[in-house]
Amino acid sequence: MSDSSVSVVIAYHSGYGHTTRMAEAVRDGAASVTGTTVELLPVDALTEEHWAKLDAAHAIVFGSPTYMGSASPAFHTFAHDTSGRWYTQVWKDKVAAGFTSSGAMSGDKLNTLQYFTVLAAQHGMHWVNLDLLPGGGEGELNRLGGWLGAMAQSPGDGGPEMMQKSDLLTAAHLGQRVAEHTRLLHRARSLS
Repeated sequence: MSDSSVSVVIAYHSGYGHTTRMAEAVRDGAASVTGTTVELLPVDALTEEHWAKLDAAHAIVFGSPTYMGSASPAFHTFAHDTSGRWYTQVWKDKVAAGFTSSGAMSGDKLNTLQYFTVLAAQHGMHWVNLDLLPGGGEGELNRLGGWLGAMAQSPGDGGPEMMQKSDLLTAAHLGQRVAEHTRLLHRARSLS
């Protein structure tokens, strides 16, 4: 990685594949920004090498399905395991963002995104929001009208292939926005 390039790590959990598809869309959006390297890290299989990549990243994007009104238990375990990094503020001033999916139209996805923002704030990170007005319906970006991050909804009995294309494009938009903000912040820091 050159001095002008930035790294984005997507730390996510996926129970049935829906959140993996969102993570891949976030990755594709971030990778579309020149000078950005992106890596997907499932949080339920982290090694010491993975933790080192998280520590070295310029941005971390959190992702989880919404189960019972919050992030999945696997994501909560990951968050708990970051407490040593919180204590030493290893992730301070990194860029952060988040995404989630659920089977229900609401599914309390907002609560999951709020959980991510508090986690990021406790680490001293800079949160990037979605920056999109609510879409007017099917096929439009931000069709679910989220502000804090990307949201997706799929029928509870449908597999990841049933996901709405607009939800995946919204996730890609978030990834691009994270990479752009990370590059701006990195550039500004290099000038000081």
